[in-house]
Amino acid sequence: MNRFVSYLFIVVTLVACTPNGYIRFAEDIAHSEMLHHPQLWTCDGAEKPKWEYTPTLMARAFIELYDATHDTIYLRHAQQFAKQFIAEDGTILTYKQSLYNMDRIQGGNFLIMLNAIDPQPQYITAIETLYDQLRQQPRTTEGGFWHKQVYPHQMWLDGLFTGTTFYARYASWKPEPQDWDDVAQQFMIVDRHTRKANGLNYHGWDESHLMAWSDSLTGCSPETWGRAQGWFVMALVDVLELMPENHPQRGQLMAILQRVIDALLQVQDMDTHLWYQVPDKANQEGNYLESTCSAMYCYAMAKGVRIGVLDRQYSRSAQQVWRGLRKYKIVTNDDGTLSLIDCCAVAGLGGNPYRDGTYEYYIHERIRHDDPKGIAPLILASIELSKLNKMP
Repeated sequence: MNRFVSYLFIVVTLVACTPNGYIRFAEDIAHSEMLHHPQLWTCDGAEKPKWEYTPTLMARAFIELYDATHDTIYLRHAQQFAKQFIAEDGTILTYKQSLYNMDRIQGGNFLIMLNAIDPQPQYITAIETLYDQLRQQPRTTEGGFWHKQVYPHQMWLDGLFTGTTFYARYASWKPEPQDWDDVAQQFMIVDRHTRKANGLNYHGWDESHLMAWSDSLTGCSPETWGRAQGWFVMALVDVLELMPENHPQRGQLMAILQRVIDALLQVQDMDTHLWYQVPDKANQEGNYLESTCSAMYCYAMAKGVRIGVLDRQYSRSAQQVWRGLRKYKIVTNDDGTLSLIDCCAVAGLGGNPYRDGTYEYYIHERIRHDDPKGIAPLILASIELSKLNKMP
């Protein structure tokens, strides 16, 4: 416990923007998270264990923090989670393939990463189970994965991160050239149908045009949502890091990333260097500077520079976002732990109660502290900035 206390009482505003400073901040956030949620599966407010993309993303962040620090406390936190959910025969607790939910396969990322450190046969079985879902996932007529079985004919930006990043990691783990073609296709289909004139993307697209939220001509939802756009750019840099450099569609994915990042910088708040819940409607009543999407864009820019798919000039922008998050969105609690404030809890399209994807809908979704969809990207962004600052 002494180690926890020694980290948690560091005054975050004095952390220097150095490689060690970025990592120390990531550790401050991680230790706070472990104190807030000793059981990782509770990080998103779940009352019962559930195999979901949010705790598995947190597990990935802890594995990457272990890689950066070699401190086994982070590895053990991820291992404990894996032990709770992956049985000895490889069965995944609460997972149902028949739902064909792209969110449920995001956890394959952390399992592949964990297996590289701590090989276990049950991890291999679980990974193959998740890959089998991809092979059978329903698709649009162009070959794009449906977001979920319950959302037929729909592709959401979110699904590119939750599902397609696992597809790419699996393809790099067990190389199959046709898989990489399919991975690239997912991005190009979504971008072709959701691209806006200002360079951003609409949250979702309904090929059938039957959903009440979908435009009768384009099938798109009404707005850009900050976090959905964040999932999209995070997915792009994660996939580009793994994709073979000679793949014929690599340049197209890089161009998509460049366009979206440039478009985001056009609508960034210049005082805080953060972004709004609905990024391209900053001045409308009720909009607010939202933390999860800002952390995601920070991560995408920092990693994009590090892996060589964005110019070095974007590292300054990433650093400004990171400093903005620390200054305006991190608070110190009475117990010395840190919290990330102003996180949109959840948003989607359709469902019951019905979510219409309008501006009014997004700005009225619940706001909370310490959402894992912001905490994990903030840890990952800090790690990336640390790596970036070590580069010549």
